[in-house]
Order: sequence, then structure tokens, then C-alpha cells
Amino acid sequence: MNRIDRLQAILTQLQSKKVVKAQEIADRFDISLRTVYRDIRALEEGGVPIGSETGIGYFLDDNYALPPIMFTTEEASAILIAGKLISHISDKIVDASFQDALYKIKSVMKSEDKLVLEKLENSVKVFTGITNIPKKDSIYLQDIQKALVKSRILKLGYFAHYKQELSVREVEPIGLLFYALNWHLIAYCRLRNSYRDFRLDRIQKLEITEQTYHRKLDKDFEDYLNQEREQYQYFEIELRMEKPMALQLHESKYWYGYISEHEDGDLVIMKFLNPDLNGFARWILAMTDKVDILSPTSLKNMVVEMVKKLHEKYQDDLP
Repeated sequence: MNRIDRLQAILTQLQSKKVVKAQEIADRFDISLRTVYRDIRALEEGGVPIGSETGIGYFLDDNYALPPIMFTTEEASAILIAGKLISHISDKIVDASFQDALYKIKSVMKSEDKLVLEKLENSVKVFTGITNIPKKDSIYLQDIQKALVKSRILKLGYFAHYKQELSVREVEPIGLLFYALNWHLIAYCRLRNSYRDFRLDRIQKLEITEQTYHRKLDKDFEDYLNQEREQYQYFEIELRMEKPMALQLHESKYWYGYISEHEDGDLVIMKFLNPDLNGFARWILAMTDKVDILSPTSLKNMVVEMVKKLHEKYQDDLP
């Protein structure tokens, strides 16, 4: 990116939030802080009223107005791709809001760019393999975001899957996570007096109360994530197989923590990181004798025990 384009992009970034730190600009464009300071000075010399506060960041004068920003075709195409995914990882309410935003983006684009997006709209599809599960009208994504912004306590009617019971909880929301194909609310539960993970599709009722809380959300959220990382142990797994078997795993391997592979003559060595050895062992069983477990030994022992149990269960049926 040349300097003129970067200056325009920095100006756009300054418009994107109330205060922007110099380090954020440096990270975005992979430039030094000294270059950031020079670019900011160049914008000021060009008449842009940029305010600054030591240790806080840069901000634009509230009275400074810029003309509407035009999207490039590449930027609009990226947003269209995101829109294709949104419908699969959210609810109907969030999907509708995103599509409304996409219409507004299209409305300010040039005619030739609109034709590009129209062609992409019909040419890009997302299949998840799950077609028989009805999409929920709401999993409360927008309500939870409102509560996060306003620091409001939530009252949940939550169905605990492992206990098969419905409970009522008052919680202080600290963040949203998307993993294992589901959205999760991380919140401080006043009933349990500790942080808890609530899967959004198991929330049967949600109410935003008038009560507020005063936790430092950013710090609490990061502390929770660090704690989970420490407790969530991953196992390094190494498998060896023939090339035809490796080709059969071209998609499924990514569901089990695939990292890398390399060829060793007619064989392929694959490496994985996975937190669930039991689940991984059951996947290995489906490959019968087509795969050798190189490490860890505990995984190999687990598979052997599973085979023994299967043999004991069905040995009377054997000829």
C-alpha cells in the first residue's frame, strides 16, 4: 500500500471508533510507531483536526465531517461472503439485520460493482451438512450484546443438558464466544458465585433487567479465557498411514485437530492436537488396520482396550 492510500485508510480507521491507539494503527498496517506519528502529522498538516491524549490515543474532532466512504468491490465482496456465513452461525434476527446492512452497502456502490456482487450472490453457497435442524428465530445474540454494552444483569431460563433440568439464573455477562459450532455466553453466575459458560441454544428465556454491574469486562473476559486455556489440555498425536487412506481423510481430519503432514516414502505421517483422546480413539477405530498410532502411547492403549471390549461383547456371535 502506498502512503496516500495508507493515509486515507488511517483516516477511515479514525472514523471507526471514538479513540484509536497508535499501536492499533501500527499493527493494522505493519508499520513502526514512528511512521504512525509521521502519518498523523501529515494528516494534521492537510487540515484534518486530530486530537490526541498521551497514553490514550487519537480522535477526530466531533464537528469534523467526511463524505460517505465508498466500498471497493473487494471489500463489498468480503462482506457478502461474511453474509453467507452469518445465516449459519447466528439466528434469524441477526441474519435479517446483517442483510439489511448489506442492502445499504449495495445502495451506495457503482453500477458495475453492483453487477459483480449480484453475480457473486448467485455463485457462492454454504453447505454445513446439517439440513434437518430448524433455525431458531432468536438465540438472544442481540439482547446479550445490548446487556454487554449497558452492563445490565441478565435473567436466564437455562436448560442444563447434563442434568436435564431448567433453572433460573441471574448473570453478569462478560463476553460471547463461538466454538464447537455454537455461540456461548461467558458470564458471572450469581447462583454459583463463579464464572460459567452458557450455550445460547439452551437459553429458553432471557430478560434484560434494570440492574447494572461494575466488573471490568475486558480484564475479566481475558482472565477467564486464560484460565480455560490452562485447564483445557491438548494432546499431541502422530499417525502413520498409506497415501490412499490419507486422501480419504482430506476433510474429516480437520474436525480432529489436524496440524500437518509429510510423506515418508509410500506412507504419510500426520500430526494432530486434540483435547479428547477418547473421542479421537473412537475415530481411529473406524479406520481399522489402515492407521498406525505412533504417539502417544496412552492413545494406543485406549484403542486396544476398546477393541478388547468389542471382542468380548460379540465373541459369542463369532463363527
